[in-house]
Amino acid sequence: MTAIKHALQRDIFTPNDERLLSIVNVCKAGKKKRNCFLCATVTTERPVQVNVVKVKKSDKGDFYKRQTAWALRDLAVVDAKDAIKENPEFDLHFDKVYKWVASSTVEKNTFISCIWKLNQRYLRKKIDFINVSSQLLEESVPSGENQSVTGGDEEAVDEYQELNAREEQDIEIMMEGCEYAISNAEAFAEKLSRELQVLDGANIQSIMASEKQVNILMKLLDEALKEVDQIELKLSSYEEMLQSVKEQMDQISESNHLIHLSNTNNVKLLSEIEFLVNHMDLAKGHIKALQEGDLTSSRGIEACTNAADALLQCMNVALRPGHDMLHAVKQQQQRFSDLREQFARRLASHLNSVFVQQGHDQSSTLAQHSVELTLPNHHPFHRDLLQYAKLMEWVKNTDYGKYEGLMKNYMDYLSRLYEREIKDFFEVAKIKMTGTTREGKKFATLPRKESAVKQETESLHGSSGKLTGSTSSLNKLSVQSSGNRRSQSSSLLDMGNMSASDLDVADRTKFDKIFEQVLSELEPLCLAEQDFISKFFKLQQHQSISGTTTNEVEEVDGGALSRSYTPGVPQTISSEKDMIRQMMTKIFRCIEPELNNLIALGDKIDSFNSLYMLVKMSHHVWTAQNVDPASFLSTTLGNVLVTVKRNFDKCISNQMKQMDEVKISKKSKVGILPFVAEFEEFAALAESIFKNAERRGDLDKAYIKLIRAVFVSVEKVANESQKTPRDVVMMENFHHIFATLSRLKISCLEAEKKEAKQKYTDHLQSYVIYSLGQPLEKLNHFFEGVEARVAQGIREEEVSYQLAFNKQELRKVIKEYPGKEVKKGLDNLYKKVDKHLCEEENLLQVVWHSMQDEFIRQYKHFEGLIARCYPGSGITMEFTIQDILDYCSSIAQSH
Repeated sequence: MTAIKHALQRDIFTPNDERLLSIVNVCKAGKKKRNCFLCATVTTERPVQVNVVKVKKSDKGDFYKRQTAWALRDLAVVDAKDAIKENPEFDLHFDKVYKWVASSTVEKNTFISCIWKLNQRYLRKKIDFINVSSQLLEESVPSGENQSVTGGDEEAVDEYQELNAREEQDIEIMMEGCEYAISNAEAFAEKLSRELQVLDGANIQSIMASEKQVNILMKLLDEALKEVDQIELKLSSYEEMLQSVKEQMDQISESNHLIHLSNTNNVKLLSEIEFLVNHMDLAKGHIKALQEGDLTSSRGIEACTNAADALLQCMNVALRPGHDMLHAVKQQQQRFSDLREQFARRLASHLNSVFVQQGHDQSSTLAQHSVELTLPNHHPFHRDLLQYAKLMEWVKNTDYGKYEGLMKNYMDYLSRLYEREIKDFFEVAKIKMTGTTREGKKFATLPRKESAVKQETESLHGSSGKLTGSTSSLNKLSVQSSGNRRSQSSSLLDMGNMSASDLDVADRTKFDKIFEQVLSELEPLCLAEQDFISKFFKLQQHQSISGTTTNEVEEVDGGALSRSYTPGVPQTISSEKDMIRQMMTKIFRCIEPELNNLIALGDKIDSFNSLYMLVKMSHHVWTAQNVDPASFLSTTLGNVLVTVKRNFDKCISNQMKQMDEVKISKKSKVGILPFVAEFEEFAALAESIFKNAERRGDLDKAYIKLIRAVFVSVEKVANESQKTPRDVVMMENFHHIFATLSRLKISCLEAEKKEAKQKYTDHLQSYVIYSLGQPLEKLNHFFEGVEARVAQGIREEEVSYQLAFNKQELRKVIKEYPGKEVKKGLDNLYKKVDKHLCEEENLLQVVWHSMQDEFIRQYKHFEGLIARCYPGSGITMEFTIQDILDYCSSIAQSH
């Protein structure tokens, strides 16, 4: 290893002005062993650079080359892997971790020891050594500044230690004084040794010569100690004198402290007395106001309010610790409690009297509203009571039991008053609703058939005369009155016209106005009362009740209302908002039943009134929910809206049921079915009512149900019809439905409108084709036979050779239909079509024109068959297309 070290120094490091201090033979851990050397070097020039160099032997020769170099200052950690057991592995942490395996543990320890020394000398201990034996590091630490370091590597380090400038100068002067300092180093060293011995002897002589002076110094020190003892004795005597003075001063200080403490206590006592006097003394004027204050005048109420606030402040004063144990304080608190109880009792008695008096005064004004559809105004009463709002808040904060008692009494008195007012109000509304429709109300209780007769003769007053009337009874009625009408269909159409009369529209408009006025009167009444309750009883809408408990709960229309106050029992009402709603429910408990009765009456008068009520009620519910979704008004109107919606659905269901139960006359033509005309009336009325309404979706759903039921019932009636052909029933009614939907432009029924048009077109074509087979019956049968032979495979030009279809047979059939006979047949067809069709739809000319076109198409078809099957025969029909046009025009004009 020494030879390698000298070779590396000579070949690699000396040319780079570096000195090799330590070397270790290593290979990389975990890889194929390819040996290399790690060298610790320092530069010979200042500043000194310390490096760790990786040297590798060349593959092609016996020389070494420098491969990688790391600055020692970049080394962060040296990990020897195991500080106890011998382990040749170690890691060096530069920019990354390099894992090495040394050829021997001794080489590894020597190299790490060198790194440690260089770290101590040049890097100020920046490198961390882990898993390194402490013994190894201790051996590397020098024992003194000038002590030589053992070990080959350390000697190498010390060998190159440079002299400072002063040492160099001294050595040069010494060497200049000796001629053989360079030529004979050993003689020079002996000379220096001799001179050193001489100097040591001189030093010893000097020390021995100074013994006399040392003795003199020791004598002086003894004298100084004696002087110090004398000074200490004097200081002790002075301390004894000062001790007596100190005791006297302590007595004076203690006396002053007691005087200061007494003054401080007097000041605090005065402060406590002033606090109690200032905060627990109630003025005589306030006491008089609480005991005798006038609660009927504004000035007296203001004085009582101020006195009550002052009393509350005195009672709620935050006493300091120990105040509640003072007898005077206890007496004053008892006096305040007596005043509070006395005033609260007097205030509650007065307010109860005001509640009772208000009920009597308000009852006297009911007669003024008995003939008008208006509710009495409670604003004056609210205005008078609001003067006591602050006193009510005082009662709420001081005596919750009396506060709840006042609320209960207020609800009891006012609920009876409002019940009388609201019932009278609704009675007036019912009278006004039924006043102009008394006849309808009168016959509403008659048997079903008699009611139907009344409905027709009196313009259909009452709900059964509208869309909910019995279709079977209407059909029987139309048969009985057939002498004044052409047929059942015209009777039903006239009846539909009567139901849309001006009188009927006026009745519905009047009902709509009355119902709207009822809702418009109820809304401000409820809102005004709710606002008053909130202000008078200090029940804020969004503030939770705190510090109050109850031990009794009274059921009020499905809700619970606290009735008395007892400490320690949890409060059952979660918020003051719930309390307001429950008070409103108790006070206005009759509104919802009365509204339901009014709705039932409106539905009984006319089932179409449910449309008006649904729109109006929906609007008012929407308005109320925008203000407060959980308010009494919003909840009540929402419940009533459910009833209205249920009536509306029932109305739709009744119409569908009546469509299913419809019966037609077997002796008269059908025409426009009654439920088709009634759907037209319903849709026209609904569109006028639901224009820009919030509940348009409900109407659209009802439209879909009704129109599908109408379609099914029309087909059912058409299939059962004996007097009128099925195609005519379908054609006329679907034409009427299509015309109705086109006129009203109902967006949700666009698909049904197209379906109705398609059904009308299909059945018109079917009826025309069916009817045209009759006028030229033998000719039709003849050409059907011709087409059958062609279909069997006989060529068209060979059909004339068939015995039954030869030219003579064709001429014979054609001769049976001269122009006069054709015109007669068409005239009979026109009369038959006229007999089938009703006048309401006015489809006769449309059907006749379609038959004319179909007849011409058949004529051209016959001509084409003659030309193809009988070529060159010269056979033609005895009438032309122009003759057909003239016949049809003449027939239409003659009728």
